[in-house]
Amino acid sequence: MNLHDVWFLLIAVLWSGYFLLEGFDFGVGMLLPVLGRTEVTRRVMLNTIGPVWDGNEVWLLVAGGATFAAFPEWYASLFSGFYLPLLLILVALIVRGVAFEYRGKIDSDRWRRNWDRAIVAGSLVPALLWGVAFGNIVRGVKLNAQHLYVGSFFDLLNPYALLGGVTTLALFTTHGAVFLALKTTGEVRGRARALAGRVGAVTVLAAGGFLLWTQLAHGDAVTAVTALVAALALVAALLANRAAREGWAFLATAVTIVAATATLFLALYPDVLPSTVDKAFSLTVSNASSTPYTLKIMTWVAVAFTPIVLLYQGWTYWVFRKRLGTEHIPAASPTPVVPGR
Repeated sequence: MNLHDVWFLLIAVLWSGYFLLEGFDFGVGMLLPVLGRTEVTRRVMLNTIGPVWDGNEVWLLVAGGATFAAFPEWYASLFSGFYLPLLLILVALIVRGVAFEYRGKIDSDRWRRNWDRAIVAGSLVPALLWGVAFGNIVRGVKLNAQHLYVGSFFDLLNPYALLGGVTTLALFTTHGAVFLALKTTGEVRGRARALAGRVGAVTVLAAGGFLLWTQLAHGDAVTAVTALVAALALVAALLANRAAREGWAFLATAVTIVAATATLFLALYPDVLPSTVDKAFSLTVSNASSTPYTLKIMTWVAVAFTPIVLLYQGWTYWVFRKRLGTEHIPAASPTPVVPGR
């Protein structure tokens, strides 16, 4: 196996990890006004992801950095063609991060409501647009002989890609609801489990349709296996959730996300960005990659530092593994009196 094949595999792993971890972050954020009926329950929900959300975003940074270093042509063509959607995702992630930090700075219901809306929007936009983006990557876009995107923004809003967006939106919402049921107690846990069952039924339809379309249009025998694993795991997640086995349900939604992401990357390989203008104009793992020497250096760096990062993040999840409930939320501090006002 060539190093450019290895790095294509590693990038697929990074995106799988990002969608797995950030997926429940997005789900919790989108469900904030649905399950958080009081300020205390909203604080419970936010505290479930408070210690880990920024660490989860590191997977996106590493995936983007690895793509830039290992496949600069792929990176350049993506940003030239997907500039507006990627900009919207970036702005949404920035707004979401600021909202997490600023929400509790002022003891005001209006202040908190506004930042809650920012968290919802900052979670919903990436959850939707990542599916649209990857749908277009697998389907192919209008690349010319210079590997430049020559289509329009509306070319990206095709039915296959839009179904991909609906799928990731529904899947991350289900993943987030299951995570909340796993990490909370009391009323939040009960409502999260009930909602996971309802949203999960929609997710089965959307994900089933998207995976079937992917298999028929771009798949082979290998992708048929991974797509089937994703579908069965999603059904298993709903059954486990119904039986109040939240740990197994979360594991199953995690398998669904990883298997679905693997299906997309396997359907894409050996291309990294197919051209719908002419197959000869497509970017592949060979013509889009960096030099072998660059890939060799990157490989040694990855071997040295990846275990450290994984151990640290695993330790973080272990430390904050316990369930949270309203009894763990301290009473809000009274608004300080400022002299002269």
